[in-house]
Amino acid sequence: MKHVFLCGNPALDLACTLRARRTTRFETLDAADRLDAWYLESGVVDAVSPCQEPDLAQAVAVREAVYALVTARLADDGYDDEALALVNETARKPSATPQLTAKGRWVEATPEQALSTVARHAIELLSGPEAPLMKECANPECTKIFIDRSRGGRREWCGMESCGNKIKAAAYRARKKETAGAH
Repeated sequence: MKHVFLCGNPALDLACTLRARRTTRFETLDAADRLDAWYLESGVVDAVSPCQEPDLAQAVAVREAVYALVTARLADDGYDDEALALVNETARKPSATPQLTAKGRWVEATPEQALSTVARHAIELLSGPEAPLMKECANPECTKIFIDRSRGGRREWCGMESCGNKIKAAAYRARKKETAGAH
């Protein structure tokens, strides 16, 4: 299974690795090698030393802290002190450092450095100009949060392929059923 990156920021993409939080929760980071794959597929790093179970547990804890901070921001609530402390503590650790090679940019990191990089993305997002652009997907079953960079800020779904088409098709079927019942 490949990870999905629809959110527009690595911190949001990490927060959304636990899908459908309100219904049938689906964990995509269920093993240390899945976290390795996430770091690589997300583009946070080009190479990462293999994650171990403690790295996975730490990443899941940071993911939950990021999600708590993001949802608090969306609800215009205050930040949870523990979530704030964990994200800040993680960001204070050394992050992944890009290197210039003959073939271009290369980022090699430990799991701790990769996670620090993601925590820094969270801080930059929540304190930066894109924070007001964050939205939760309009699909009631989806809990993905994305940055709406669309013209006019009218994007509703995390992705058309996943949620948008599903919601539009359901609305179409409901209209057809209603029309058929009226005759």
